[in-house]
Amino acid sequence: MGIESFEDLETWRRAREAVNAVYSMCRQPPLARDFGLCGQIQRAAVSVMANVAEGFERTHVAEKIQFYNVARASTGETRCLSYVVADNYPNVSEQALPLRERLLGVGRLITGLIRSTQQRLNP
Repeated sequence: MGIESFEDLETWRRAREAVNAVYSMCRQPPLARDFGLCGQIQRAAVSVMANVAEGFERTHVAEKIQFYNVARASTGETRCLSYVVADNYPNVSEQALPLRERLLGVGRLITGLIRSTQQRLNP
């Protein structure tokens, strides 16, 4: 059985786990009251998952790569924001480190998607 939908992608499933970790972290007080930071890190994390899905659904290879690149960049944004969380909310800093490690893994998976997709563009 092959990959028939974005839900079949390990990359998308791992990105979904990262989103859930971000939302869980943002429910912890006092971070939960920092609506600006929580909103920004949540949007960045969702961007990873959504852009992987949207890239998968694109039919043109160049568009796929573009969306995968946006997803990859959003892993960096989410990791960066996790430092802001850790630096300013010590009670959730223990959640920020595994989140960063998870996002590094998602980024590596997205890089693999980009490379495999590029091979279809330039066989």
